[in-house]
Amino acid sequence: LFTDMDRIILHHYPASPVSEKVRTGLGLKQLTWHSVEQNRLPDRPELFAMTGGYRRIPVMQIGADMYCDTQCIFSELEKRFPEPTFFPNQGSGLPFALSRWTDGPLFDLALRVAFAPVAESLPPALVSDRARLYLGPTGNFAEEAEDLPHTLAQLRPQLGWLEKRFETGRPYVLGDAPGLPDLLAWFIVWFISERYASAEEFLSEFPLLNAWAVRMKAVGHGYPTPMSPKDALDIAKDALPVGEEQSDSRDPQGIQPGMNACISPVTDSGETPIKGQVRSVSKESISLTINNNQCGEMAVHFPRVGYRLTLID
Repeated sequence: LFTDMDRIILHHYPASPVSEKVRTGLGLKQLTWHSVEQNRLPDRPELFAMTGGYRRIPVMQIGADMYCDTQCIFSELEKRFPEPTFFPNQGSGLPFALSRWTDGPLFDLALRVAFAPVAESLPPALVSDRARLYLGPTGNFAEEAEDLPHTLAQLRPQLGWLEKRFETGRPYVLGDAPGLPDLLAWFIVWFISERYASAEEFLSEFPLLNAWAVRMKAVGHGYPTPMSPKDALDIAKDALPVGEEQSDSRDPQGIQPGMNACISPVTDSGETPIKGQVRSVSKESISLTINNNQCGEMAVHFPRVGYRLTLID
């Protein structure tokens, strides 16, 4: 049996499409997990204490280890719970390359389709925050609303690529079992379906994709139980990070455990860099140790792809 120090805690909120990707991943592996619902806007004091201020959602917590970005989350879940795998049909590696498309250009289009038509009816603080985060410092959803026909014209053929994939007759992207490529496509289709008023008509020309979406929804979210942010913080405070220090002799930046560093997304979204001491470094990921009086010592894990690490004094 797992103790609370071993259990999965997911910090998320229901409307988050990236969280839906992870929730369905937990369902694919039929896992039991704690659900900590966070604010949609970055007013998350307990979570910020545990991550050093990382503002993106979701974050997966296991004891005093915080896993940021779905690259890290899925890698850690696969390591701890290898069956059923995220990589059926010997697909290991390829889905992470695929994620650079789904999490980048494809998500950018879906976001515009989901947000732009309704931006005027949403809370101004939410619209301003998401515009800065996803459209850049000069982003404007009003302009995106005017450009919606172009955005749909870009999105439509890319959904058509997925439709063609299912012309093979196989029920999932890699064959007979769902895996990470399905999760990467699912959160896009879910986002459009949930948020775009004309989604049903727009998606109607993709019958195979729609049938697949029904199968993906049936995967479910596993077995979540609610937990408060305070209880998650208490668990972190009573735990210590797992894993030894790790170095990488081939690291191009020459990063070593013990160095002081900060890390932030490579995109210019105005986010505060996370500061700490390098704990481990590898080709795929890096972790920083942070300390504060609210939760003690934490290890915050990031992928290398998509993040910039900078040494500081």
